Amino acid sequence: MSRIGLKPVEIISGVTVAVAGDKVTVEGKLGKLELTLPAGINAAVEGNEVKVTRVSDEGINKALHGLNRSMIKNMIIGVAEGYKKELQIVGVGYKAVLAGKKLTLSLGYSHDCVYMIPDGIKVTITDSVKILVEGIDKQLVGEVAARIRRFKKPEPYKGKGVRYSDENVVIKPGKTNA
Repeated sequence: MSRIGLKPVEIISGVTVAVAGDKVTVEGKLGKLELTLPAGINAAVEGNEVKVTRVSDEGINKALHGLNRSMIKNMIIGVAEGYKKELQIVGVGYKAVLAGKKLTLSLGYSHDCVYMIPDGIKVTITDSVKILVEGIDKQLVGEVAARIRRFKKPEPYKGKGVRYSDENVVIKPGKTNA
């Protein structure tokens, strides 16, 4: 039994949730998000809560029950408050430049790494080494931050690369002559 799926999702003030068939639409001050529920999962708005139910206790329905409840909760929080991920570039000469929807990263390669920012995501750069990724879709914000980090993951000897601001990079000791 899914313990997460059984909990109702509270609707934050200023957010409207509409369920039409298998479509869940969430609207708030920051924007609008939609979710198509899979077969076997239903949602209903009851007062100030959204309740997610499953048709049967089959394995796939049990797995999708809690997942879709969490996705609806993330949508409600996203349109009300938004999500953000903060990245930091560490390394001499490493920097980021933003031109419109094009993020250019100089990370010590012979070429610059270019990333096209998708719609629905806002990227801001401070001090040319701090990148802030913001948006209303939690999955998309996390995916964009992970793709930017993937250009140069922090290496374990000097810690150079792109990392999350709250990430702890363990530095290994180098070889010594004994």
